[in-house]
Order: sequence, then structure tokens, then C-alpha cells
Amino acid sequence: MKPTPATHRRRSIPAILLASASLAVLTSTPATADVRLPKIFTDDMMLQRDLPLHVWGWADAGEAVSVTLAGKSATTKTADSGTWSLELPAVKAGENLELTVHGNNSLTLKNIIIGDLWVCSGQSNMEMTLGGCLGAADDIKTADLPKIRRIKFNHVQSATPESDAPTATPWQVCTPQTAANFTAVGFYFARDIQQKTGVPIGIIDDNWGGTAIEPWVPTAGTAGWSSMFNAMIHPIVALPIKGALWYQGESNGGEGDTYYEKMRSLIGGWRQQWHQGDFPFYFAQLANFQAVSDDPAGGNGWAKLRDAQTKSLTIPNTGMAVITDTVPLAERDDIHPKNKVDVGLRLARWALARDYGQKSLEVSGPLFKTLTIEGGKARLAFDHTGAGLMVGKKAGRTPAAEAPGEKLQRFAIAGADKKWFWADAVIDGNTVTVSSPEVKEPVAVRYAFQMNPDGANLYNRDGLPASPFRSDTW
Repeated sequence: MKPTPATHRRRSIPAILLASASLAVLTSTPATADVRLPKIFTDDMMLQRDLPLHVWGWADAGEAVSVTLAGKSATTKTADSGTWSLELPAVKAGENLELTVHGNNSLTLKNIIIGDLWVCSGQSNMEMTLGGCLGAADDIKTADLPKIRRIKFNHVQSATPESDAPTATPWQVCTPQTAANFTAVGFYFARDIQQKTGVPIGIIDDNWGGTAIEPWVPTAGTAGWSSMFNAMIHPIVALPIKGALWYQGESNGGEGDTYYEKMRSLIGGWRQQWHQGDFPFYFAQLANFQAVSDDPAGGNGWAKLRDAQTKSLTIPNTGMAVITDTVPLAERDDIHPKNKVDVGLRLARWALARDYGQKSLEVSGPLFKTLTIEGGKARLAFDHTGAGLMVGKKAGRTPAAEAPGEKLQRFAIAGADKKWFWADAVIDGNTVTVSSPEVKEPVAVRYAFQMNPDGANLYNRDGLPASPFRSDTW
């Protein structure tokens, strides 16, 4: 699927489209006498600012239903199917609001806040809670953050699109009592943005450990696909959002370009379903895992999967957090790295720069751009060199720092015979020169192209690590 045309705002949904979308979302639920809302509508909820607000639910056929929020109201009549849907004008900001619904009965949701909603999806490294993370005890104790909200979904699959979200935990205000169960990546992302911008941030904690990408892709008619999209994503596509965060790939770890094609289908499919154009979609590249290889050719394990993730940056309005420096060698056999703060903060950089006006903020470490041959050396140029290149070092949650006197590691070089050798690599301005006495006429370079590229140490001076890459397509 191709992404929909770029836009920065949700289009006001035409009446005929709103009606058809509502039928698709709601028809599987029987009508009831009392007016009812989907389970994603609860007290303490966050609604998306600056976009028309879609509210929907169930009632008796022909029943008049009105909804009021922040002094703005809309009225509709329930369809013969027992479903109703309406749209309220966009709200810029607001706290401690009430959303009221009137039909044969009345509903009132309290402590509603207006902000930005981010869907946090993927597998277990997105689902991993703050309480299980490195150094999180103090973060939990100080998590008195009423402008951060979170809702958690149950693990459910369905062969057909479902009408209501499988909520496990209703909307919660972030407090020292609730924060430990938040998605850790989502928490650190939300806290950083909220504290730096003042904008309330809502986390839709919608993920499932051990899952592959395929069940999350809205691809009708493909056997073993879409089951999680149908049950866990489809019920909320009528809800305006700011964007999505994605941390997945371990369960597709043996793939290469096929994963890139699946990312295109996932991102493009979600964007088509939400009718918000190319909303932001930021994802985490896989971290280090398992044994360190001494083979300079690399290409083992997750190397090609990371390559496909990097290629996914060609999809409009996407961003990637490189995290190959966040796992100490002692934890190499843990598929759930305990340092999630760097993941959240690096994803937040993309959002802060792209979506919150901090345009001078560097969003990424160096990304390979071009290779040129100069005699017996290969010269590499990069995007996102930021304040300049450096040999860096990182330990735990502390920011990466320059490592004076240390050499670049994990560069390999090959000639036309495709035989790889570890190489000498030297920073030269905003480029890196790579050479080896074993390769007189180089044609290709690889960097950190292993399952576990421990020791890879090319950074920009903004403290962000270079993504693993290869210049060849062998």
C-alpha cells in the first residue's frame, strides 16, 4: 500500500464518509435502549487538540443523541443499525472538561483533557513497563504528571474488523501510583515532550509481546494477516490522533527487504484507515542481541532487518531511533533491553523537531549517504552529521560523550572479489575514510552490520549513534 498524500491536519470528514466509517466501525454491536459509548471513552480521557472530534456509539434506532464538550454541541439521530456518530468542532486546549452525551439516558465523562494522542504499538519492547526498566525507580516516584494520560488494550485477535476497543485499563492520569505499568518507551517519549512543550500527551498503549508485523497490517483477504489490526487498531481509527510509535521487528528478525515492504503496508494502511494523511510514524531500530561476531562480512541475524528498517525512512514523515549503543555486553542475551529511556528520548527528538517546532534539534545520528573511492581508500559521507562527527562512548543511561584517543570500530571493507576485512576508519571533517592493507582497490564498506555490533562507536556531537549500514547490495 502507498501512503496517502501528505497533510499536516486531519481533514474534516464529509458526512457520507463519516456515515460509512461509522457503519464499518459499529455494525457488529447490537442496539441497546441506553445510549452507550465505545470503551475508549472514559473519565480522565485525552482527546486530540486542533482536529475535529469524532464521537460515536450505540442507542435505539431513531433515538436523538447530542454530545457537548467545552461549550460546543452536536446532535444526530441513531441509524436503523443502532449506531450513531457525530463530529464536534476542534478544540485547541482545555483541562478538567466534561463530555456529556444525552439520549434516552445521559452520560458524563469527567476530567477530560485536550492534547496530543500517540498510538504506541508493536511487540514486547513497546509493551515493556516502566517498572521493569533500568533506573526507573526515581522516574516512578516523581511521575506526578497530570498532563500525561494512558489507556491500555487487552490482547485480542479477530478475523473481521471489530467495533469496540478491547480495553484492559481505562484512561489513567500519570501518577507515582500508576506510572509503573505504563509502556516505558511511551512514558519517556511523553514526559520529554510534555515537559519541553507544555502540551498534554496521551498514550494509547496498544501492543502485544512476541507478535510479528503481519497481524498489525490492515490487509484484507490475506490469510494469518490483520487479526490484531482488526481487534486492537480498527476500533479506534475514528479517533483523531497525533501520530504513532512502533517498536517491533524481533519476530521478523530473519528478514530483509520483505520487512521494508511490510512496513510500507503497515504505515500506508494505518494512514488510509485514519484519514489523516501522512501522520507522523516514528519507530525504533532493533538493539544489540546475542553473541558478538568476529566476521567482518557480517550480515547475520538482525543485520538485514536493521537495514530494512533504515530503508523505511524513505516512507514520508517517518523517523527512526538508533539504539545499538543501549545494551551493555553483559546483557547481550536479553531480548528486552532494560534501558528504555534512550529509546523514548530519541523517538521524542523526531517529534520535537518535526511536530513541535524545535527545528534546530538534530533528530538522528549519522545516516550513510554516499561512498567515493580515492586511491586505496573509501570516503563515506553522511546525512545528520549534526554538530560534527566524533568517536563516542556511552554507558547506561548517561548521554554519549566523546572518547578521545579511541579509534572507530566495526568498519569493514571489500574489493570486487567480495572478501571482507576489518578496516581502519578515520574521521575527516564530516566524512569518514576507510581503508585496509588487505584491500588495494576497495569498492564497498559495511559498518556495524552484525546481529550484535557491540563496540560500534561513530556518533555525531549531538550524542546520537550512527545507524548500521552497508554500501553494497551483495
